[in-house]
Amino acid sequence: MSQISYFTEEGLQKVIDELNHLRKVERPSISAQIAEARDKGDLSENAEYDAAKEAQGLLELKISKLETLVANSRVVDESELDTTKVLILSKVKIKNLANGSEMQYTIVSEKEANMAEKRISVESPIAKGLLGKKVGDVAEVIVPSGSMKFKVIDISR
Repeated sequence: MSQISYFTEEGLQKVIDELNHLRKVERPSISAQIAEARDKGDLSENAEYDAAKEAQGLLELKISKLETLVANSRVVDESELDTTKVLILSKVKIKNLANGSEMQYTIVSEKEANMAEKRISVESPIAKGLLGKKVGDVAEVIVPSGSMKFKVIDISR
């Protein structure tokens, strides 16, 4: 059974665009490379042919994974989400209780995560610790360096 992935409309469209690019641009390109290598003669000692066939296999695997991801994706309508607790697509302002620093993150699907944009994956330890918390709650998050405590200061969309 495949896991359901939740996306924003833009995030899912990026995945679909990538899938279409792989199907319409990359796949024909690799097929052309295989045909060119095949035309060079003996396939048993043709490293170029072997490399092109291996690249084709990896491409088909990537296409298959993206097709499964798209098939099991759901678009989340932000307007219907509860703003009283932390959910996917929540913008959460938290305070590190150890050092007093404040941070703000948006919790997104794994494919949409980008630390430069302060978008963390719903699968990350911090997001997992924050899910379901309300303003004022303290989340204890287990990270590789130990345990951290964060207080939820604000939740928005």
